[in-house]
Amino acid sequence: MEWTWWAGLAAGLLIAVVTAPVGVSGAVFLLPVHLSVFAVPSPAITPTNLLFNVVAGPGALWRYRRDGALRGDLARRLVAGTLPGVIIGAAIRVYALPGPGVFRLLIAVLLLPLGLWLGLRTLAPARHRHTAAGSEPSPRALTALAVAVGVVGGIYGIGGGSLLGPILAARGLPMTRVAPAALAATFATSIAGAAAYAALSWTTAGDVAPDWGLGLACGLGGLIGGYLGARLQPRLPETALRLLLAALATGIGALYALQALT
Repeated sequence: MEWTWWAGLAAGLLIAVVTAPVGVSGAVFLLPVHLSVFAVPSPAITPTNLLFNVVAGPGALWRYRRDGALRGDLARRLVAGTLPGVIIGAAIRVYALPGPGVFRLLIAVLLLPLGLWLGLRTLAPARHRHTAAGSEPSPRALTALAVAVGVVGGIYGIGGGSLLGPILAARGLPMTRVAPAALAATFATSIAGAAAYAALSWTTAGDVAPDWGLGLACGLGGLIGGYLGARLQPRLPETALRLLLAALATGIGALYALQALT
């Protein structure tokens, strides 16, 4: 339907503008839109979100690469861990967690405490925040974190950036490093996750394949919005970016908690 295409385009654009500066693709905020507005069935909603990430990701990443923000090995370490994790997560989503009720509750349990944790650390006095944040995780810890986030991202179709961002920011990494690396991991794992769901759709009964039209429409909007959001990031102070990320994580966690309990 034409209205669905235009509504998906607008939703993807608006969400990506807000979320790209903090390393979140916006797919996590599209989940309730897909469920409540477009009535995408479960588990097809997950590969539809992954398709959004695949189409939308290059917009923000191209801008970050142009600005030199993708230099360093953080993105490579995250991608190396999340890629195998997302394939495992896709299989779990199809065979073990098909129902939307458990789906929403688990997202709430993950994102609500993460958002509150990051917000409290950001608002704490500087001397306490520095002590509490700690240092950058070791390469082994980063890999383990990336694998776990990849599994979660494969289950939920959110690519993992909405989880990696708050965790790494709360550990003290600057948002100028966190956002590009988290988006790079989201983009790479979404490609692998979408391919895994496409393969599973050939061997599994039910709505496993993505809604191609809606996913592409939302992704095109996210492509434009992600570029604009990445361009906006250098103009925002670090504290504002951290509070924005905390507010996004807390807000979506609370929304899913409410939906799961009603």
